[in-house]
Order: sequence, then structure tokens, then C-alpha cells
Amino acid sequence: MFCYQCEQTAKGEGCTKMGVCGKEPEVAALQDLLVYALKGLSLVAVEGRKVGISERDVNVFTCEATFSTLTNVDFDPQRFKPLLEKCVALREGLKEKIKAKGGKWQFAEEAASLVPEGTLEELAKQGERYGIQNDSESNADIHALKWTLVFGIKGVAAYADHAQILGKEDESVYAFIHEGLAATLRTDLGLNDWVGLVLKCGEANLKAMEILDAANTEAYGHPVPTKVPLGAKKGKAILVSGHDLKDLELLLRQTEGKGIYVYTHGEMLPCHGYPALKKYPHFYGHYGTAWQNQTKEFVDFPGAIIMTTNCIQRPKDSYKDNIFTTGLVGWPGVTHIQNKDFTPVIQKALAMPGFPADTNGRYVMCGFARNAVMGVAGKVIDAVKAGAIKHFFLVAGCDGAKPGRNYYTEFVEKVPKDCVVLTLACGKFRFFDKDLGDIGGIPRLLDVGQCNDAYSAIQIAVALSKAFGVGVNDLPLSMILSWYEQKAVAILLTLFYLGIRNIRLGPSLPAFITPNVLKVLVDNFNIMPISTPDQDLKAILG
Repeated sequence: MFCYQCEQTAKGEGCTKMGVCGKEPEVAALQDLLVYALKGLSLVAVEGRKVGISERDVNVFTCEATFSTLTNVDFDPQRFKPLLEKCVALREGLKEKIKAKGGKWQFAEEAASLVPEGTLEELAKQGERYGIQNDSESNADIHALKWTLVFGIKGVAAYADHAQILGKEDESVYAFIHEGLAATLRTDLGLNDWVGLVLKCGEANLKAMEILDAANTEAYGHPVPTKVPLGAKKGKAILVSGHDLKDLELLLRQTEGKGIYVYTHGEMLPCHGYPALKKYPHFYGHYGTAWQNQTKEFVDFPGAIIMTTNCIQRPKDSYKDNIFTTGLVGWPGVTHIQNKDFTPVIQKALAMPGFPADTNGRYVMCGFARNAVMGVAGKVIDAVKAGAIKHFFLVAGCDGAKPGRNYYTEFVEKVPKDCVVLTLACGKFRFFDKDLGDIGGIPRLLDVGQCNDAYSAIQIAVALSKAFGVGVNDLPLSMILSWYEQKAVAILLTLFYLGIRNIRLGPSLPAFITPNVLKVLVDNFNIMPISTPDQDLKAILG
């Protein structure tokens, strides 16, 4: 196997024996084969659009299947055979419809006629022929941009899938996913063409995040500032980790009146700010802090645990029995919820001891999405003009177990008291419970939401730039970002598409970026690696 799509890749170069994330070589090969098959399906889909054919089944499947190859989503090898078979069935069915319309339905590219082998073992061997290192591209910089594009598309597909689950879709997003995947099979594009496609991926991701934002807020209302307990209530308990708001809503409905309290973990914390979810009295608090503590948190949790979308590294045997997965998430030996019926989870929670007594812990605030922040925009602007607020820092992104991420905790602790920190995504669990106080009633730590809410942070920046009559790059705003997986790649490409400069990125730079590609990013966007909190704060603030 060879995989370097996430920040924790072995030695900063690539995982070759087993993924640092827990991905087995068999799964890696099956995912490589699925991505290759999706490229073939995309070739056909691109030709279909030329004759007016855009099949919703093909569009939705492409996003779901691409999302399944994201880091920490689906590690169950049994689930890839049906995905491959469906991919080929959709491809061949689409060819027939295109043929009937007089379009191009025959292709020289092998990916468009791939026939999957019969057994999992055979499929895994077949997949070994289509991995990153077997790409025929000889130009290292083009190779890097090709795979940057693939990883970015994985992020776009994830956001589009989240939105589709809540009834929001956009044809332009689907069209680009197919265009981008199909383009990776081409050999006639130059370096500038690939740079353009990577930036176009950022544009498509902006649209995907926009429709996801609309999906979330139309379904559950705009988040409002909310105090979330970090303690526990006496009684039975279910913990929900991941990102999926719909799964949480369905669970809350199905647990009403059953004497079970529902807690959030990780990226689900912002769910407490949504009015339509806050109304459930048994939706209580948040349990858990940072990535490196997750194993202990899950072992110690006295109830059932649900994993939605990508959230943690592969579960260890010590707590598999009380873990359940939903949607695309799959791990060997872990029970997967079928048809959104959470009865097995409820039964497990009722059978477990639950919390023996109330614990009065601290609390944190969430719900500072764009509506909440812009609702006090006048106050914020006045504070800036009066000199009470000198600078804004967006300290955001993914968390992970790799050493070096304590930088973000130390950075936030050292931010001067006349500055405000905005944060989102799971990286905030390095510092989300810090008491930074306020500036004239404006909290100095504002939780904008999940990584899925990056659109909200962008809109806050755009609104502030309009209010001050300057470009976003001229605002007293600095972005200090951490990355881990492919949704973060897609967000970074969106920031490049928007022309955002001077981003500090860490803990390390992507292994799939060559020195020449990095130089292009530095020359055009002045992106830079993090150094130390003291050095970076001095460079930013003077």
C-alpha cells in the first residue's frame, strides 16, 4: 500500500505497511480500486452531460462512494465489493443512455471499462495496480497536483453528501466532481491547467459548503450562543461523535421518554446551538476533549457510542462492543445501524450502567455562527474602531494524535487580551474549554462550529471586510490552521480560490506537495508553515 492523503502519514512521506489511521493494506487497495472505478464512471458522466443526461443516482453515488475513501470513514473491506459492483452497473447503464442519444459511449481509457474481480482477495490484488505510486504521470509536480485534486474532491464529495442527506443538491458541484475525477486520467494537460483545476475544486467546494450551510440552517435553524455543560446527568447515556446532524436528530426522536441522556463528542458539540435540536430536554451536554484522549474517553464512557461520518481512528477492541456506526462509516467488528433504526443503540444504552450521579463540571459556549456574530457586528466594529479589539485570529482545523499539535493550545493561551479568537472544527478541542474572558461583553473565544461550518467563518470575514471597506486580506485577521484529512484540503483550496493570503498551516505541510508546487503557493498566497507561538504572534502583531 501507499497512502499520503492525511497529515499523520508515516514519516511525513507515506504509509506503506499500514495506515497510521489504522487502515489495513487490503482496505487501502480496495479504496484505490474504487477511486479508479469512479474516474471511469466520471468519464462517462462528463460525456452524458454533453447530450443533456445527468443522472441523480450517478451523482449521489459518486459522492457517497468517494466519501467512503476519506480518512477514518470506512475500514470494512466487505463493504467495497458492492460499491464497486454498483459503480460498474451505473457506468454501463449510463453508457446505454448516452448511446441512445448519439453521444460518446466508447472510451479508450481502461477505467471506463474496468471489470472488478470476483473475490475480495482478487479485488485487493487488482486494486494494487491503481494506487498513487502506480500513476503513470512522470512529471512530479503534475503528479502532485493530480492527487491534490483527488484529495480535494474527496472533501467536496463529503460536504455534498452531507447536504444531500438534508435535501440540498447542486448540479454544478456534481458536474465538477465528475470533471475533476475524469481529468486525472488525461495526459494532455500542462502544469497551469492542473493549477486551474485545483483552484476550480476550491470554487466547487465553496458552493458545496454553501448548500450544506443552507441545509443545516433550514432544517434546524441558525445556531444561537448556547452554554453546554461538560458534566454528566445521573442516568443512562448515549454519546454521539462525528458530524451528522440528521442522525443526531433521529436519535433524539427515538430516545424521547426512555430515560436516556444524549451527549455530544468531538465535532458534534456545535449541535447544541441549533434551535431544533436544543428543544429536546434529554439532549444534555458534551463529553470529551481532544483527539489524544479519545481512547480513554470511549473506554470510560458508561453508555452506548454512535460514530457518524469520519471522526476517530479505528476503534480498539477494548471498546468495540458498545460502539455503533451509521451512514458510510464502517469498521470490522462494529455494529452498523440499518435503516436509521437506533433500537440496538438504545437497548445497549439501557443495558449499560450509565452515570451513577450528577457531576457539576464546567461549561463551554458554542453557537457563534455567522448569524450570531453578525448580529453583534455593530458592537464588534465599534470595539475595533475604539481600539478595544486589536486583532482577530481564526485558529481552526482538524485535530490529530501526532506530536506538534500542542502548538495550537499554546498559541491561543498566548494571544493578547485585546484580541479575539474564532475557532471551528475539531482542532478547537485543544483549547475549547479555556476561559479567555471577554472584551466589552464580546467573548474572546467564539466557537463558529464544525469543519462543515467553514462557510460560516468565510461569511463572517467577508461581512467584516465590507463593513470596514477593505479586502479580506487587509483585515486585522490572521488564519492559523491545522489540517488532518481531505475536507481540510478542500477548505484550503477554497481559501486559495478566494485569494486569501498569509495562512499559517501545520503541524506539517502535506506530503503530496512538491517543492515546486509549494513555491507556487508561497508566491501566490504567501502560505507558510507554523513555527512557534511566540515567533508567529510576534510576526503577526509586531
